[in-house]
Amino acid sequence: MSQNASKPIEKENNLGQSILIFAVMMVLFLGAMYSLSFLTLSNPWPMAICLGLFGLAFWIPQTILGRSNSAGES
Repeated sequence: MSQNASKPIEKENNLGQSILIFAVMMVLFLGAMYSLSFLTLSNPWPMAICLGLFGLAFWIPQTILGRSNSAGES
């Protein structure tokens, strides 16, 4: 078993912050989906916007807001 098993998670958000973060990331994701409605074969920019927003909607929570994956460090 890990030595740190009894320690609480250090970086935990309260309910209000979690709902706000979820809402912002959902807006990014839905914005990516909405940008696809403007996609045509002659205009590639909606797809570029879609990929950018979609990437941000997953990258921000996993890297900036998430816990680090350093199990052995104290």
